[in-house]
Amino acid sequence: MEVLEAIAEGARAFWGHATPFNAGVEISQQTRHPVRKPGVPPRGLPPLKLSEDIPSPEIPHCLGWLNYWSAAAARAIGFPDPARDSELLSRARRTATGGWVVRLTEAPLDLDNPAHLDALKRAYERFPEIGGRATP
Repeated sequence: MEVLEAIAEGARAFWGHATPFNAGVEISQQTRHPVRKPGVPPRGLPPLKLSEDIPSPEIPHCLGWLNYWSAAAARAIGFPDPARDSELLSRARRTATGGWVVRLTEAPLDLDNPAHLDALKRAYERFPEIGGRATP
């Protein structure tokens, strides 16, 4: 978490993530476009828009195991909401610049683990803005 935070804050990033390779490959396969990249994402994960189709740079393009959200990104996705985010907040910490580093699961994300896949799906349900899925 410390490395992701240091890199993201040093680069003044809006968002970022660190994810084990195998899970990262499947997460990258969520990006879809009806003409340029048709198909269905793996494992019942939601389809995500291409980066150029996401309306604001503050909106994360996807989720990962460790997620960095700047203060602007956190506002854009509505994090934190104490009533809905208690589980995520138990694995999150605030950064010096007001952003957040949020770990989806205790152990590195493994989509062959049903509990991990469920955690990822729940996070996507909670944050429909991520990946440009929310309707304006």
